[in-house]
Amino acid sequence: MAQISSDFIDNIKTQFPEHLSFDKFIEYCHKPLRRSIRVNTLRITVDSFLKMMESKGWTFESIPWCESGFWITTPNIDGIGNVLEHLQGLFYIQEASSMLPPIALFDELNSADNVLDMAAAPGSKTTQIAAMMNNSGSLIANEYSSSRVKMLHANIVRMGVKNCTLTHFDATVFGQYLFEEFDAILLDAPCGGEGTVRKDPSALKDWSLDKVLSISEKQKELIQSAFAALKVGGTLIYSTCTLSQQENQQVCLYLKELYPEAVEFVSLHQLFDGSRKSCTPEGFLHVWPQLFDSEGFFVAKIKKLQSIEKIKPEPKLNTKFPYTPIRIKEKKDLMLWLENSYGITLPADAPIMCRENQYWLFPIHFKHLMLRMRYQRIGLKLAEQKGKRLKVSHEAIVSLCSTSEHRIELTELQAVEYLKGRDIQLDIAEKSLGEKIVCHKSSPLGLVKHLGNRLKNNLPRDLVRDNTAIG
Repeated sequence: MAQISSDFIDNIKTQFPEHLSFDKFIEYCHKPLRRSIRVNTLRITVDSFLKMMESKGWTFESIPWCESGFWITTPNIDGIGNVLEHLQGLFYIQEASSMLPPIALFDELNSADNVLDMAAAPGSKTTQIAAMMNNSGSLIANEYSSSRVKMLHANIVRMGVKNCTLTHFDATVFGQYLFEEFDAILLDAPCGGEGTVRKDPSALKDWSLDKVLSISEKQKELIQSAFAALKVGGTLIYSTCTLSQQENQQVCLYLKELYPEAVEFVSLHQLFDGSRKSCTPEGFLHVWPQLFDSEGFFVAKIKKLQSIEKIKPEPKLNTKFPYTPIRIKEKKDLMLWLENSYGITLPADAPIMCRENQYWLFPIHFKHLMLRMRYQRIGLKLAEQKGKRLKVSHEAIVSLCSTSEHRIELTELQAVEYLKGRDIQLDIAEKSLGEKIVCHKSSPLGLVKHLGNRLKNNLPRDLVRDNTAIG
């Protein structure tokens, strides 16, 4: 049962829409949250996923604003985070309302070569954006919390994202370091989390207006930085999972007051069938839990009509950039080795860079940003030179492998055993085939060494999941 502060109730009553029932709002705050997932279209089509899971008894209800989003309506399915299909990256467990910001970002957006996700961990919206970009262009995902950067990277790899660069900054730096560089920006701002009470019953227990006002000051700094980093003509989405206007409408109106001629609010009243009932007079989406039986959420869409003055001068270029372009012959040999050994085919103009003994595939459209700031991780690691031999990376296998020639298809039980870090015994002994890629339902899981009578497990130890289950 949710524990709701009386101070929160007093505050939110003054802002509550007249056409909605406040009693219904409180009723839904006490209801359990429906389980929802998003199909990862970088790995599988929606139709194929639904057929696969429906054959196992799963049932779904479509989420009206996201074609790849579904509520799970099957009763008594526990531990969906441990099922094989989740660990394969075929779907992401994501609250339905949190799918709204990327949908709003790409609605009527013709192209976006450079996209920024300013507060990215754990990666639900980052991986959704990557899927909507179809892994093309350049996506920078920033996370301020150092403990959450590792989680963000793990989810990016699991979902097969290859166009992403990770940064670890207070996101207020982007307006200075990368002034007017991005076609599209998502600022899913740190917030009071009032809308998450159905998932976290204690979210409103210790609510105070002072905390809300303190958070809103940081949000104002972040939205100003985001707007400065946005190109003229670009699109900015400001979103939160909170409900009070102090962290939502008032933050957006603050930006409008700062740049009245440059800021345009784009109405979201036609974003999806039914969106009008959650729209504010400004055209923002203010999703109350009872409207769609979801978490509470806020989404604002902002266009930049003209250039603004720089907040601060741009800093000096990063002269200690640790990557260098690969030599022409070295690149040719590497690409030939990847294709012949693993069925990984890269385009001739693939931006491959070297760092010590490692080879990295950079996102396209990223080159002009390379020296502008410090990056935690750029693109995707392809391989590493280990003495006289090359060793392909796990992330290259699961993100880039596309042909069946080098694959061994595992049964569901074998795939579960593989993700538990165990060797796979073969029914029939045959000639050893050496290193191979193992897959399930044509989706790569990782590498094994075929020893004739068994497959020796080469899954990285940090990816072993002892609690992997059949869905």
